[in-house]
Parts: sequence; structure tokens; C-alpha cells
Amino acid sequence: MLRPDQEMICHWIQPGTRILDLGCGDGSLLRHLMDHHNVEGYGLELDDSKVLSSLKSGINVIQSDLDHGLSDYFDDDSFDYVIMSLTLQAMNFPDQLLEEMLRVGKQGIITFPNFGHWRNRLQLLLGGKMPVTKTLPDTWYNTSNIHLCTVNDFEALCMQKGIRILERTVVDHQHRQPALLKLAPNLLGETAIYRFERLPYHQ
Repeated sequence: MLRPDQEMICHWIQPGTRILDLGCGDGSLLRHLMDHHNVEGYGLELDDSKVLSSLKSGINVIQSDLDHGLSDYFDDDSFDYVIMSLTLQAMNFPDQLLEEMLRVGKQGIITFPNFGHWRNRLQLLLGGKMPVTKTLPDTWYNTSNIHLCTVNDFEALCMQKGIRILERTVVDHQHRQPALLKLAPNLLGETAIYRFERLPYHQ
């Protein structure tokens, strides 16, 4: 079963394309895209049990640490889309991985929890502690998230890296996009979903 953010990603994928899913987990997203969008899919995953689950689902998966980059496996422009859902914030070098995504793929698609959401700000302001929410459920000492960012942070990085944002969806914890959220996505959005590409002069 797909997570809501993965269902949103599927709307952006054209049938018959080549997909690379970074941190593909048990392969659910790729399996769905292969079955319903007729894509050719490949995944990268580090966790042993998740790699095994992907293989059992018929996914072409490579066991690899994303922080080591993609150059050992893929040439430039090998894919139409490179996807990374709820994984960017767990990377040691997220800025470098963004560049790698757009080296091997024509477009990138990313989802991440927005640390700028008002509940996070309120917990820090009033409690003086790292926030624990539905989108950030772990405590500071056992979380895999090491580079949390906000919507504004991500868009500033894209500008710095010469990355053009093609589509953005920012949703609340129920994955809705009410009108007020559209006016203040960095304050009211809990999960951000982006589709992007290289600007021509940065190739």
C-alpha cells in the first residue's frame, strides 16, 4: 500500500518512462508504477530486509549507501525521473545527492517533512525541545533525520544549485492542501513534494 506522498508522486510520472527510486524501501512505489504506469524501474536501498522485500516483489534493486553517490552505477541521463521520498533529510550530503539526481535523471522528485511547520516552531518556542509530530515522530536521539529543512531552505538550495522547480505541492498531515496553506506553505505545510530539473546553463 502506498503512502499518501507516494500516491501524489504517481500523478507526475508519465507512462513508459525509466524510473530510479533512491531509498526505495520494500519497493512498493516502484511495483505500483511498473504495474500501473508501465515504467522500467530500478531502486537503491541500504537496509537488508528492505532489499530482500524489493527483490521478492520483482524489483531491480541495488544495495547501496546513497551518501556514496550514484556514479558507480549510473551514467548521465540514464533515467527520466529520479525519486527520493522522505529520505533527503536522512542524508549526510543532501546537496550533493540533489546534483547526482539531476546528473543521472532528466527530472527529480522529492518529498520531505517541512521543519518550518508552525507546530515545530511552537514546540521549540514554548518547550525549548526538538519537536515530535506526526511527520517527525522520533525523538532527537533516535531519529534518522540529520539534515531537517524547511520549504524555504529547499527552494533556496535549488536556486543556489541552478535547479528549476517545475511543480510544488505542500500538504498538511492529512495530505490536504487548503487555500490558507497555499498562502503560507512554509508555515502551514507539513510535507513538501517537489518536481524539478536542471536549468539549461547549469548542465
